[in-house]
Amino acid sequence: MTGHESDGERTFAALPPAQGRGFAQTWWGQAWLRALEDAALDTGQVKTGRGLARAGAVGAVSVRPGRITAVVQDRDRTTHRADVLLSELPAEQWDRLIDMALERAGHVAALLDREMPPHLVEDAASAGIELLPGLGDLEPECDCGAWDHCGHTAALCYQVARLLDQDPFVLLLMRGRGEHALLEDMQARGAAPAEETPEPEGVDAAEAYAAGDILPPLPAPPELPAEPGLPPSLDTEAPPGPGVDPVAVRHLAARTAVEAHRLLAVALRQPSAPPPPVVELTADQDAVRLAVAAPDQALTERLAGGSGRDPRSLADATRAWELGGADALSVLEEDWEPSGGALARARAALDSAWEEDERPSLTAGGNRWTVVGAPAQVRLGRDGRWWPYREEGGRWMLAGPAALDPATALASAEFVSAEEQR
Repeated sequence: MTGHESDGERTFAALPPAQGRGFAQTWWGQAWLRALEDAALDTGQVKTGRGLARAGAVGAVSVRPGRITAVVQDRDRTTHRADVLLSELPAEQWDRLIDMALERAGHVAALLDREMPPHLVEDAASAGIELLPGLGDLEPECDCGAWDHCGHTAALCYQVARLLDQDPFVLLLMRGRGEHALLEDMQARGAAPAEETPEPEGVDAAEAYAAGDILPPLPAPPELPAEPGLPPSLDTEAPPGPGVDPVAVRHLAARTAVEAHRLLAVALRQPSAPPPPVVELTADQDAVRLAVAAPDQALTERLAGGSGRDPRSLADATRAWELGGADALSVLEEDWEPSGGALARARAALDSAWEEDERPSLTAGGNRWTVVGAPAQVRLGRDGRWWPYREEGGRWMLAGPAALDPATALASAEFVSAEEQR
């Protein structure tokens, strides 16, 4: 954006039509438009003004303290001079505002980067200095004779929102101080030039927090991809470096994509719920996670050795991981004795899960209850969930996901056993 500035006035060339875009992308530009749209008594005129601005009917815009002016062409090609007035800040308020800006070097740097620091706006408002216009602050004047905002003054406001998006100094000039005069005042009070005190990129945390009620809403969350992404190809003519196993690296990248897809699914399914706690996996647990869908036998054997398992027990562990992650793996490999309240709750759950004449005969061993005369078992996890197990070749195998009551879990184990006997 370019503008000619002389003696406290800037003139901006007519902007092209705003086809397919909003008029305000920044939070301060949106605040400007809210001041127009909330105060206008005739929403039809606001809509007309928006259409005129979108069609490029607003000519060059003149900005000076307390006033903006432009010639607006109607749809019938008649032209009207439109003015919008905004009260200037008194000298004592400018003094306080400059002091606030100089308290943080980041404020000056943000302004020079054509950003309006939200923390500065909030602090100023708390001190009774209203930088952004509020309800009724934008006073219209138009030679069409309208006493409220007409389509011409509304069109001017929409076009100025585009100018404000690109340069917040336009608003400061309307409030009484141009860019050069304001920077001279700051430097006269001992502010070092922004070029000599570069600030790190980003926004101060306090400023971001203070802007919570004036920033635009976050965009809609992304859609969950149908499946995890594919890792980049490692097929090159160059030989791998010493100690680099291309198969292992490719598999590691693939499993990382799967885990990223899972975490995104959890975040999108529960946008208002607190994120689940991050659990650090042990080396043994991580080896099981990586062994899921391992591409070749050599990699599987390498992961089995690294986790202290043989290939057969690693296969059992990976099945458990696929059905329930680290929790399922713990139930598979950990035999513990419920005590106190945990045992009482477990027995109460077992007693209430079936009618008296339907309850199977169970033998207990630690956290495991086995059906007498049947290859089915339920195991209690430390979180109170029940896991179904079935016996295969003298080994107990996880038969399905966890359930909140033992009857549902045992039904899963018995169903799988029945299906395999067919």
